[in-house]
Amino acid sequence: MLASPRLITALLFLPALASSCSLPRDPEKTSERIASTHEIRVGITPNPPWTSSASPEPQGTEPDLVRRFAATKGAHVKWSRASETKLVDALKHNDLDIVIGGFEKKTQWSSTAGVTQPYAVDGAGTKHVFLAAPGENGFILELDRFLTGVLRSSAAPQ
Repeated sequence: MLASPRLITALLFLPALASSCSLPRDPEKTSERIASTHEIRVGITPNPPWTSSASPEPQGTEPDLVRRFAATKGAHVKWSRASETKLVDALKHNDLDIVIGGFEKKTQWSSTAGVTQPYAVDGAGTKHVFLAAPGENGFILELDRFLTGVLRSSAAPQ
């Protein structure tokens, strides 16, 4: 007995369907690296009250959120201070996982970095986001879920 055309079609698409179950992916394995090294590499550029790197330990709304996110991963934060340009370049080369600095949803960096969903809206109605390594969609989804939880709990500044 010959297989029906429907059965053949289903069998042809089964491998594609099975491989799509692991989406979204991290081509550079950001989530796996964080889980194995227990370290999140974060770039920070000053933009009070969102970020301040004047003291040895970064301060502000966003460093506090990053520390909370790292705690959910059982990780510590390795901070890097630099200009936006240098930090975004490090993201592109996967030398950093997150960059913070009071970035707005309509950031100039959206074409070169991954951008989270907005986690806060300031008094002027500006939506704020974190930047992440481009293409690391699994990691960005984890970060989005965390930030969405923060927004829901009203812990972020409004």
